[in-house]
Amino acid sequence: MQRIVDKWATWLVPIACLIAIVSYFATGNIVRAVTVLVVFCPCALALATPTSVVAAIGQATKKGVLIKSGEALELMGNIETVAFDKTGTLTYGDLSVSDILPHEINTEELIFLAASAENRSEHPLGRAIVSYAIQNGIQTIDDDEFSMQVGLGVSAKVGNKKIFCGNEKMISENTEIILPPFVQSDIHALRDQGKAVILVTDQVKFLGIIALSDTMRDKSQQLISTLKKNGITKTVLLTGDNEKTARYIARHVGIQEVYSSLLPEGKVEAIYDLQKNGNLICMVGDGVNDAPALKAASVGIAMGTMGSDIAIEAADIALLGDDVSKVAYIKRLGNATMKTIKFNITVSMLINAVAVAC
Repeated sequence: MQRIVDKWATWLVPIACLIAIVSYFATGNIVRAVTVLVVFCPCALALATPTSVVAAIGQATKKGVLIKSGEALELMGNIETVAFDKTGTLTYGDLSVSDILPHEINTEELIFLAASAENRSEHPLGRAIVSYAIQNGIQTIDDDEFSMQVGLGVSAKVGNKKIFCGNEKMISENTEIILPPFVQSDIHALRDQGKAVILVTDQVKFLGIIALSDTMRDKSQQLISTLKKNGITKTVLLTGDNEKTARYIARHVGIQEVYSSLLPEGKVEAIYDLQKNGNLICMVGDGVNDAPALKAASVGIAMGTMGSDIAIEAADIALLGDDVSKVAYIKRLGNATMKTIKFNITVSMLINAVAVAC
């Protein structure tokens, strides 16, 4: 908007000079010619955008929202699609073990193997399993040959066993284990409840299932409803979780479109797909996996407290807390800022036109 205004100002100045010259020769009055130059000075036009943007950014800071540029605020006023990450954004990200289904071993041994394998994991699912083991007095051991496959799971050598903790793709790509029908049934039942499922195996045998549950943020459903009232026509969920878990969350908060089982590059591809035909997309996320998508989106919003440093750095806007409902406030602020800028420009041009005519 400021670039457009500056372009107008470059035309306005010579036009004002021309009108002043014509006024002088038409009236022979130098005072009238100078008056035209003074009145037609494009100061109000040039200041219409930056003053509105600075005022809006200052107001946002008071509300705990850090807006890094005026461009991001301007784009928020034109955005019609918002994409959300799930864990830590629409949910609290405070995962806890809800179900333990061991197979041919006992519960304690299953947790011991999984927690030992996840000892060096930074993923919320892995940390939740390790925390559960500590809370229940289950001692873990240091793992060897730890490896993480993004979006799939982890593997590590625990004692003399190679242990895999992850999803079905992780197991199929690294072992020759074929999951029996009853395991598939348990997986579907748990995911229908919106739970994340971790399969635990060694290289030759299925060992069990650990399911984890998360709690949706109280204001998530209200946020989606408020966004729709403020001009957002489409809401999208981008998550690495299984489709059933993703659709469970989307259904409960009112999100229309779901992209599930996404790796970080998959989220970026989804953003580019949504941006086809010149559509502007806002992405809201918190984790390292969300950083590329936050950067690719027209506007990226990061959760300040839950968010990783990389996500906050990649985002255009950071929430200085975990109140996801502030996304709706940012949209309203963007809308209001655009209306104020257009109003200021219109008034400044009208004042100039009326003053010159008189």
